[in-house]
Amino acid sequence: MPGTLFVVATPIGNLDDITARALRVLREVALIAAEDTRRTAHLLARYAISTPTTSLHEHNEGKKTTSLVERLRRGDDVALVSDAGTPTVSDPGERLIQAAIESGIRIEPIPGPSAALAALAASGLPAGTFTFLGFPPTRSKDRNKWFDGLASAGRTVVFFEAPHRIRATLERLQTVVGDCKISVARELTKVHEEFIRGPISDVLKRLESPRGEFTIVVYFGQSTEYVSSEPAGDTSIFNDFCEMTKRSGVKRRDAVVALARKHGMAPNDVYSAIERAKKSIK
Repeated sequence: MPGTLFVVATPIGNLDDITARALRVLREVALIAAEDTRRTAHLLARYAISTPTTSLHEHNEGKKTTSLVERLRRGDDVALVSDAGTPTVSDPGERLIQAAIESGIRIEPIPGPSAALAALAASGLPAGTFTFLGFPPTRSKDRNKWFDGLASAGRTVVFFEAPHRIRATLERLQTVVGDCKISVARELTKVHEEFIRGPISDVLKRLESPRGEFTIVVYFGQSTEYVSSEPAGDTSIFNDFCEMTKRSGVKRRDAVVALARKHGMAPNDVYSAIERAKKSIK
């Protein structure tokens, strides 16, 4: 009889967040497939768990999957863990799970900590419907496309970002969607946990010497938008439009949607303002 592949969520910072069920599974399985065996070793040592581990990360998952599935077929239970949080959520494990499913092996999730859900729950932003986007791409072309999609999201979005890119990402976000409300969570569940909430411009001012891991929550609906208190003039709207489309590479349609949201206007009114400004320049 084949074994079971357990997909086990582990703490994202505070080791006390591990569930009793997760600890039982980690003790009872024949093998733990870990993204980083050194980090997992700290967790196992904390709870006196001596189960053998093997590495399974983005660079070796293709090779390791075959041998792990073979062990599962022979009847061994295997636990899949990532460095922190829930496996496969911006972490390795998808190939192994897909291969196990194709081989008729039972997959059993052991739910627990998630940085995305923790940041969303404490953000103060609408959480009924949301989209999780992982990390923004690093390549310029892919990154531009990623930000273009945000302009018309229409719901709460959660994503991760590295400390050396957080400022540039928030500045780009402000250019694309306006000075909307966000929540930035840093070092969740750790000693230096911090939340910075408010319009992007305010968050940028308070974001000094970014360190640690960041989870960003931003809402693109209508009820919590930061709308300019002063009515925008045609020239101002036109200048913003040019800045977004020419310098930042935002598509014309997405730029209009973002400006409409920013100024509390209908998209058609933004189009009209742009056309009037063009005529005045001529």
